[in-house]
Amino acid sequence: MPTVLRLRGYRFYFYANEGTEPPHIHVDKSGATAKLWLSPFRWHECHGFSPTQQRAIERMIQKHHAMLMERWNEFFG
Repeated sequence: MPTVLRLRGYRFYFYANEGTEPPHIHVDKSGATAKLWLSPFRWHECHGFSPTQQRAIERMIQKHHAMLMERWNEFFG
């Protein structure tokens, strides 16, 4: 499960066996977890993140979207 980005205590990663799904990223921090589709961007599931944390995650993904997509394409081809 490659970690793609660590930022402000958040860990952004994907699972190696999920290449058949649309591009997405998992996010964990302090026991909370989420899965977000990258293209088009939308929340798939979210457990334990506050609305404030969700907005912060959205901003981080928007800022690093190109890199996240690049990493996804490099890993899953």
